Amino acid sequence: MPEKEFLIEWILFPMIIFASRATDVSLGTLRSVLANKGMKKMVPFIGFFEVLFWLFAISTVMKNLSNFMCYLGWAGGYATGIYIGLSIEERLAIGTQVIRVFTQQDITKLISTLLEKNYSYTILDGEGKKGAVKLIFIVVKRKDVSKVTEIIHQYAPQAFYSIEDIKRAKGLANRNQTSSISQQSFFKGLLPFSK
Repeated sequence: MPEKEFLIEWILFPMIIFASRATDVSLGTLRSVLANKGMKKMVPFIGFFEVLFWLFAISTVMKNLSNFMCYLGWAGGYATGIYIGLSIEERLAIGTQVIRVFTQQDITKLISTLLEKNYSYTILDGEGKKGAVKLIFIVVKRKDVSKVTEIIHQYAPQAFYSIEDIKRAKGLANRNQTSSISQQSFFKGLLPFSK
């Protein structure tokens, strides 16, 4: 086999498959996450390109069924695509989350700090195994979760807390409202049919 053909068949084709598969799986992972967050307009747009790259990858594999390097390119691209897709989604930090805090400690400083930082919260009285507890529900943009958990660790280090995604929230008033609007405008700007 001439060197040029060898390079094309055993190196170029597997690399093309790897890149196509990594791209389509990245887009697929991102599409799934955005669909779960209710971003209906963005999902079909991403899905179009996801399928386009998948078709390109599968057609290249089908033309080279006897080449095991193409299979390695396919599998490697799949694994890499999952990692890239989740990394992109994590960096975008789209969405809103609720932090539920359960504590028997004095929460005066915790609440005054949340108020000072303009985070939305609700406090309820509850009863636990060891007696009376305070339940604090804090609704924040996902990118602010680490800042809020730092505040919790600082002012209520013994507190138990859980964090969950909110699919949809209305009337959320906090200091990041402007940045949220600009982020949404960025995504809407990518779609030619967005209002």
